[in-house]
Order: sequence, then C-alpha cells, then structure tokens
Amino acid sequence: MTDAPDAIFASGARVFQGTAAGEIFIDPKSGATRELKVLSSRPFKGGLLVTLDAVTDRNESEKWNDRHLMVPIDELTQPEDGAVFLHELAGMRVLDERGTELGDVRGFYPVPHGILLDVHTSRGEVALPFNEQFVRSVNRADRSLVVSIPDELFSGGTE
Repeated sequence: MTDAPDAIFASGARVFQGTAAGEIFIDPKSGATRELKVLSSRPFKGGLLVTLDAVTDRNESEKWNDRHLMVPIDELTQPEDGAVFLHELAGMRVLDERGTELGDVRGFYPVPHGILLDVHTSRGEVALPFNEQFVRSVNRADRSLVVSIPDELFSGGTE
C-alpha cells in the first residue's frame, strides 16, 4: 500500500518479496531476502501491472497472487506532518481531544472506502475509520492519535 506507486514501481526500482501476511520473505534454506528489479509498470484495471525480472511467465506470475512487494523504510520519503506509515499505527496511543488516554490501536484493516483502525478502549473495541472526521491529528514522534469516537461506534456498550 503506497501513496506513490509511480515512484515505488518505476522502471529500475528494487523491491523485495513479501508474504501474503505482509511480512518480508526470508528463504528458509539460505536465510536471505529476495530482491527483485522492476522492469516496467503501467495502469491496469484500477491498479498497476508490474513486470519484475524474476517473474518470467504467466505461470510464475500466478504464484505471486496475494503477495506483497516490500521496500526498505529508509528508502521511502517520510510522511508529511500529520501523516503516518500504516505499519506505524499498531500500538499507537489513542487520546481524546482533551488529551485523555482512551486506549490503543491494536491493528488496522484496509476496506474499500479507506482504513479501519481496531481500537481497544476501556469501554470496548471500536472499529474507527482512519479519516479526518474521526482522527483529528497524528503525532508520529509521540506515537499517538487524537480522535473523536462517537458513542454509537462502541461495540461493547458501557461499563
């Protein structure tokens, strides 16, 4: 998942093989990662069709369905103020607009309309949309989100 697919998948760029779970693939025999070179990419059916040096035919490409391609974090442009890499969300503290700690982010889920945060609070679990209506600010350095959670989003009721 990237906001810069044209840069990540530019001809000549390098990516690494990932797993279906989004982890970097480590070869069990050698303990090495698998580096791939992007030969080309083009828009295709709402996404990108990417040609990699290690994928030479259609049969080989079928093996790559539902796999991730990874890029080292230090090679990415850092997010702008108020933005965050998705992998940084898990474990972030969740604060209300007064600064009171409500809980923490346990995970996130891509959905067709964006990202849902799985937020654990003392009142219950909340599936919180990651958008400006609910997430008022992001502080990467402090690892916190300031949010507005309406009562109707709580799944477990009140204590």
